[in-house]
Amino acid sequence: MAPEILKKETQTEKSDVYSFGVSINELLTGVVPYTDLRAEAQAHTVLEMNYTEQQLTAAVVSGGLRPVLAGLELGAPSSLLSLIQRCWDANPQNRPSFDEIVVELDSVLEYSETAKGEDMTLGEPTSSHDDQLMDDTKNLRPYLESINWSTQGEHFSRRVSCTADSTFRMWRDSSYDHLAYYPVLSWGSFATCGRRETMEDTHFLMPHMCNEKDIHVFGICDGHRGAAAAEFSARAFPGFLQSLGSTSSPSNALLGAFVETDVAFRKELDSYRKSKRVIQKDWHPGCTAVAALIVGNKLFLANAGDCRAVLCRAGHPFVLTNDHVASCPEERERVVSAGGEVKWQVDTWRVGPAALQVTRSIGDDDLKPAVTAEPEITETNLSVEDEFLIMGSDGLWDVVSNADVIRIIRDTVKEPGMCAKRLATEAAERGSKDNITVIVVFLRPVSTAERIY
Repeated sequence: MAPEILKKETQTEKSDVYSFGVSINELLTGVVPYTDLRAEAQAHTVLEMNYTEQQLTAAVVSGGLRPVLAGLELGAPSSLLSLIQRCWDANPQNRPSFDEIVVELDSVLEYSETAKGEDMTLGEPTSSHDDQLMDDTKNLRPYLESINWSTQGEHFSRRVSCTADSTFRMWRDSSYDHLAYYPVLSWGSFATCGRRETMEDTHFLMPHMCNEKDIHVFGICDGHRGAAAAEFSARAFPGFLQSLGSTSSPSNALLGAFVETDVAFRKELDSYRKSKRVIQKDWHPGCTAVAALIVGNKLFLANAGDCRAVLCRAGHPFVLTNDHVASCPEERERVVSAGGEVKWQVDTWRVGPAALQVTRSIGDDDLKPAVTAEPEITETNLSVEDEFLIMGSDGLWDVVSNADVIRIIRDTVKEPGMCAKRLATEAAERGSKDNITVIVVFLRPVSTAERIY
């Protein structure tokens, strides 16, 4: 809404012009207004955060707060960006009328069509700076945007996955004990881009994998240098895990799934890099990942990077993963032994020219083999003392301690999805600067009283 509307003044045509400018900018950027400044969760949970509606109103009215303007790199002509800024001017009198907007938009469209016609006639680009940026953007988009990495991962998953009837017989036979305790699961998740403009986290929930009632898989992939590796891995990993289930133990299947997902992604990336439409050769996306595999009463955790999984056991946090970062002496020594370079840069130890903080990941082909995709794996026997499992990307753990996570869930309505949302919102409120993804898995039934109170 326009500042004058927020101040309870009379709405005019110029108020609608303000909204039009904001909407056009959102179409260009693909970013919901103001989510570049705070959690995307604000769209439906504003009042759960310290950044209240009153503060947002004051920032728009008095502080001149506006959404981040679309950049020239998106292919938008500078004349259109100037029009947007005039539409959301604080003074309604300075905003154009809709008649003036139509004239300007016609001019922008006519100029673009003329430029295209000259390109086709002369066979060479125009000298306009805006047009050059548009040409550059067109060249980059096939490489950065048109490849649907989730779809590519799904193709790999379908190619390698097997049927459920035969895949997990070895897992079922080795884990079944009619006298043992078996958890009763419920699950939920929540993800937000937080203060980032783009979302590079992905996650997957696969309860009753392949219709097996006692086999469940949950995972988070936290991308860096783009979302490609995370998007691919979240879709491809389950298929590789299924394909290995008939011949490997759960631990070995997890290990193999991480490694094979890494190999498949890097091969796929390399094939696109060698294609004629690829211009940017130095793009090396990667992702950290954590995966939980529950087979009967056993919990297998595989982790590569700085995602984390914590089990609430008898009311206390039981950490199931180690953070694989260059600031860890053991990881630093491993990277150097594998031929990698680790230096102190800015504020911490980092790996290679890419200055990566994590030391294990899927992708990051420019840092292989030092930055390995091999995960650390733990096996835990679940008991009646185990209440719930929390998995999160580092956007959560950077600002919320293990103990606080347990406390917050105990103080939240006992529904996994709501608990995950509460944790993500808390992380955003505490100033997390990263994407935030949380998965919560309850390991025993929740009474009606617990669920409500």
